[in-house]
Amino acid sequence: MMKIDILSLFPEMFEGFTHTSIIKRAIEKGVVDIKIHNFREFAHDRHQSVDDTPYGGGQGMVLMCQPLLDCLKTVVTKESLVILMSPQGATFSQKMAVDLSKEKHLVIICGHYEGFDERIRDYVDLEVSIGDYVLTGGELSSMVITDAVTRLLHGAIRDESHEDDSFSNGLLEYPQYTHPAVYDGQEVPAVLLSGHHENIRKWRLKESLRRTLVRRPDLLENREFTSEERAFLKEIKAEMKK
Repeated sequence: MMKIDILSLFPEMFEGFTHTSIIKRAIEKGVVDIKIHNFREFAHDRHQSVDDTPYGGGQGMVLMCQPLLDCLKTVVTKESLVILMSPQGATFSQKMAVDLSKEKHLVIICGHYEGFDERIRDYVDLEVSIGDYVLTGGELSSMVITDAVTRLLHGAIRDESHEDDSFSNGLLEYPQYTHPAVYDGQEVPAVLLSGHHENIRKWRLKESLRRTLVRRPDLLENREFTSEERAFLKEIKAEMKK
């Protein structure tokens, strides 16, 4: 079972997250143990202060070392990987989610306010950002990471359910269809109704390549293509020129 400890000033934000859908079921099945810790409880003064004005002046408030790190020390072990949610961190990706899913214990620190005391970084193994934009705190981004990692754990969902996800093989996912076969004049591609598994596999690979080429060509720049993929790409580009 993976353990995930999240350090936050707003534990109430996680109530719905941990009590619905796949995350709830994964917790109930013993696949993952998720605990939320309010590091405000570790503040020493009567006001439970967790932030202060920065030395040297500047706008906003900065998270202090003491409450956050005192909280961290109560959960961290030799098996822990400590993650700091930060806009300066490495951009989160499906590959990173896969790597993190192999860890035994994740500790995720949610930042807030205008930043945090630089010395907190000395206690962190990895800084992660979920994108080039600014949120009011790290709570939402910590949920993104927890969700992406948890669904990869054995027993959370059927393994085949995530093996064809977008980005799982470096490509965007192929188009999906369900009943009815015809809706408002639009028909499901005939190959998907054929029952021919090899033709369906080829169609899905080709459409994944097509969708990636059109929507995220950057994902193809450093890809090592198989001979089959190269052939499909040649066909796709020819079709796009018509």
